[in-house]
This record gives sequence, C-alpha cells and structure tokens, in this order.
Amino acid sequence: MLRDDINNAVKEAMKAKDERKLSTLRMVNSTIKNADIAARGEGKPPLSDADLLGVFQKMIKQRQESVELYDKGGRAELAAQEREEIAVISAYLPKQMSDDDVKAAISAAIAETGAAGIKDMGKVIGVLRAKYAGQMDFGKASGMVKAALTG
Repeated sequence: MLRDDINNAVKEAMKAKDERKLSTLRMVNSTIKNADIAARGEGKPPLSDADLLGVFQKMIKQRQESVELYDKGGRAELAAQEREEIAVISAYLPKQMSDDDVKAAISAAIAETGAAGIKDMGKVIGVLRAKYAGQMDFGKASGMVKAALTG
C-alpha cells in the first residue's frame, strides 16, 4: 500500500537526515489524513490507493503552478524547493504514459464506449479514469478526447 511505502520512506529520511524529503513526506501524510477525514465526514471509507494517486496528482499540480509563479517573480530558490517536492511526490505515482500511448488508449476507449460525438465525452473520460488513474494527465487527455470526437 502507498501509505506503508510513505511511512517507511519517512523513517528512512529521518535516518538519512534528509530534511527536504522528510518535510515533503510529512506534508503528504498530512494531506492523506485530511482527505481521509473529509471522506469520513461524507460517510465514505478511507481513501484507496487509486484515490491517493488523484490526491498526489493534485499536489503536484499545485506545486507546478507555484513553480511558474516563483519563476515569474524571480524567486529561484523557492521554485527549486517546489521542484524538489514534485520529485519526491512523483516517485509514488505510476510511470506516466507517453502521448502515443494516451492516443491509443483514447482510441480504444472511444471504440469501447461507441462514442459518436462530443456529448459522449464524459463516457470516454470515465473509462480512461477507471483504467489509467495516475498514469495520464487528464487535463491534457480531455483536450485530446475532444479533438478525437470532433475531428
């Protein structure tokens, strides 16, 4: 389980006295606990590994936005810190699919759902999310699905 991997990595980072990795992993644990509490409030069970991948992607996206802002503001040291955090969090995501693999997956999902137009985009994205959670950027994939369905 991802939770166990992260907890073990926290212990290793403590032993290695790797402050950046330790603080990032503690932040990840905190985010997981907050998400579990929110799920419990809605009457749902604790997050599964697939749900955690979505949480991690959200955290990475937030950091990427911060990097852009820090770069624009001339704060290289803060941008570098965010990039280090992205690297630590990314280590827990499955390998990302290449653009060609994403296109092939989209074609297969369109064929599987029998999608004929833009109104079927939700079905296609639903199939992709079920099969490839954590492996593709759904923001980018959404545009590719739209192009495939309108093209």
